[in-house]
Amino acid sequence: MGAYVLRRLMLMIPTLFGILALNFLLTQFMPGGPVEQVLAQLQQDTDALGRISGGGGGGAEPVGDYRGAQGLPPQFIAELEKQFGFDKPPLTRFFLMLGNYLTFDFGESYFRSISVLDLILEKMPVSITLGLWSTLLAYLISIPLGIRKAMRDGSTFDTWTSATIIVAYAIPSFLFAIMLLVLFAGGSYWRIFPLRGLTSDNWAELSLLGQMLDYLWHIVLPVTASTIGAFATLTLLTKNSFLDEIKKQYVITARAKGLTEGRVLYGHVFRNAMLIVIAGFPAVFIAVFFGGSLIIETIFSLDGLGRLAYESAIQRDYPVVFGTLYIFGVLGLVVGLLSDLTYVWVDPRIDFESRET
Repeated sequence: MGAYVLRRLMLMIPTLFGILALNFLLTQFMPGGPVEQVLAQLQQDTDALGRISGGGGGGAEPVGDYRGAQGLPPQFIAELEKQFGFDKPPLTRFFLMLGNYLTFDFGESYFRSISVLDLILEKMPVSITLGLWSTLLAYLISIPLGIRKAMRDGSTFDTWTSATIIVAYAIPSFLFAIMLLVLFAGGSYWRIFPLRGLTSDNWAELSLLGQMLDYLWHIVLPVTASTIGAFATLTLLTKNSFLDEIKKQYVITARAKGLTEGRVLYGHVFRNAMLIVIAGFPAVFIAVFFGGSLIIETIFSLDGLGRLAYESAIQRDYPVVFGTLYIFGVLGLVVGLLSDLTYVWVDPRIDFESRET
């Protein structure tokens, strides 16, 4: 197993290289780079200044040396390109970036006075909260419910729970989040949960127990909203997986030997049926951690990696864009490896090394 893990770790290097290379290539053809962003902002500021100085009333005259309409001097633009590192060829910049990333040196944000790594670490708690709690909650609810539905397949309980799950899956996460705000965050009905943030303003003054309860109080609505889609999919996946295993010959044989239903279910069926559920863990985690984070963070006013990546892409803040992309890529690859290791933990008969040889 050690050789398999080593190979997977080595494969992460070309995978990350391909991700960064493809996105770096795309940025070379995107209009409105960081230099253009700065120049556009300066142009807007000087245009506003010209309007104020020339049309303020009271007989004021335009400023004589106003340069808004004349453009900026080429020396200033060249200095700006040098500051952003665009005075070097694209290939040189790409390999310099790769060399820095090997030591987790992501540089400094173009438009914020903070290093990219510190910025990512500052936003990470929000995304970790949404990703881990939502995934954990989805599995804790979906697996027992899916097993129960499989054992009572075709019953009234199975029918009603399936209808509820399908409706939950059909509701977009952003619409469900807005509904939670309206109902429980003081929108039009009850003010039970806070409207924004992960903690209260007086969080530092609370006791340890008070801080924990305050944190849990704040994450109820955003975690619930981000869990709804994963919960529905995972429940049906668990049910169908158990139904497939229950119909197999080894289950019939185990029952014929007089084993109890619980022993058959949890001693034989559970291990085999859970393999496909475990296989979906990376997709569930990554979908919650990355896919829905922007919408949920925006609605609940949470400042996490989703909003950071989006705003950085709009501003063409490339150090932050590639830094978050690198972190996201590493996390996704590591979660995939952990999923394979969990396969072996659930069923030791699985041998990835023999399959690759």
